[in-house]
This record gives sequence, C-alpha cells and structure tokens, in this order.
Amino acid sequence: MVKTDRLHALADALAKHNVMRLRDAAALLGVSEMTVRRDIAANPERFTYLGGYIVSAANVPNAAGYSLEQEQDHFGEAKAQASAYAAQLLVDNETIFIDCGTTLTTLARLIPADIQLTVLCYSLNIAEILRRMPNVRMILLGGVYVPSSDSFSGDESLEMLRRMGINKAFISAGGIDALRGVTCWNFHEVEIKQAAMASAVERHLVADTSKFGIVKAVRFSQIDEFDSIITEKGREPRKRSA
Repeated sequence: MVKTDRLHALADALAKHNVMRLRDAAALLGVSEMTVRRDIAANPERFTYLGGYIVSAANVPNAAGYSLEQEQDHFGEAKAQASAYAAQLLVDNETIFIDCGTTLTTLARLIPADIQLTVLCYSLNIAEILRRMPNVRMILLGGVYVPSSDSFSGDESLEMLRRMGINKAFISAGGIDALRGVTCWNFHEVEIKQAAMASAVERHLVADTSKFGIVKAVRFSQIDEFDSIITEKGREPRKRSA
C-alpha cells in the first residue's frame, strides 16, 4: 500500500473508531509500526500519537493543526496526554465516572469503539462527546446548571452516585498539594467528586503537572485517597489509604 493510500485508510479508520493502537494500525495497513510512526510524524496536521494511541490531530488541544483561535488552555496538550494514559485503564463492560473540567475531555474522546462502557458524567462538554458513541451507555447526572464549570449540581445526582457500582472514577483537580490535599475551584463539585470516589472500586486522579503545588478554594480529598495519579508523564500507582 502506497503512502497516500495508507493515509486515507488511517483517516477512514479513525473516523470510524475514534482511536487506534499503533499495532492495530500497522496490521490494518500491512506495514511495520515504524512506518506508521513515520507517516504520523510526516502529517502532524492530520494525526497525533498520544499515549500509545493514534488520534486525529483535530481532537487534541495544542497539536499541530490546532489554531491559536481555538486554543482555550495553555496546558491543553499536557491534559490530553494525561487523559491518554488514563484511557489505557478502560476495560470492556465496566462502569466509569468521568469528572467535569477540560482535562478529561480527551479521555471521553479516546474511548475505543470496540468496547462497551457505562459512563456517568455531570458536565455538558463530556456529555456532548459521549452522546455520539453508540458503544457508550451515558448517564448524565442532572440538577441545577452551573455555567462556570459547564456542569450540573443537585441532590438527585448524589443519590444516583451513591446507588451506583463504579469500577473506576477518573477525577480532575485544580490543585494538588502534599500538605493541603487535592482541591478545586467550585464548591458544588466537592460532594459529587466525593460521592463518585466513595462508590468506586478504583480512584484515579488525572491532572497535568502544572497543578502540583497549587491550592484552590476548596479541598475534596487527600492525595493518599487515590489508587494512582496520572499526568502527562505517565501513571504513578499508589497504595491507597482506607
């Protein structure tokens, strides 16, 4: 298969499946993984290799081909990389919780089309991505809309979370400090994050490294309450406290 045909085939596969693993792309195209890497590197405006996945460059903040007018967050690429590492934890037929904020939008986009998931969320930016995925059963927690975080808050959401069995909770944060704990901007997020963590078998904190040493308005947990901390540098498993 010549290069032009490979690029078309890869683009078509991504349009159908959202993401592809490198080895799967190589098998599809009938070439080596190194050749696929070269094709991606030569076309940064179309493709990006992110945390072990091939994705469309249009889905990654700050990637080549992403205009300055579209850029909303200086650390967008680091957040996307952190979410890519978190996506490696996704398992078929599990129930997961995806927190609000800009960090975890890439995690939603990276849900593979070949696995079935139930996903709880409470923000419109995450829901907008998930609603287009036929393999995802989305549960959007409702309540009063909070524009500052594009999310919802309400007692019904807390009751729903407390009744659910969640395999993995992916939690975002505005600040992470060894002494002062894990914090966020918005008071209404605290009970939702805590309820999701309480119902989850595994808890994973997903944030770019710019959040370390930062303290925001309200604390919702301590660092040792998570099974891992995931940043753009990778995943750090931890021994969680009771």
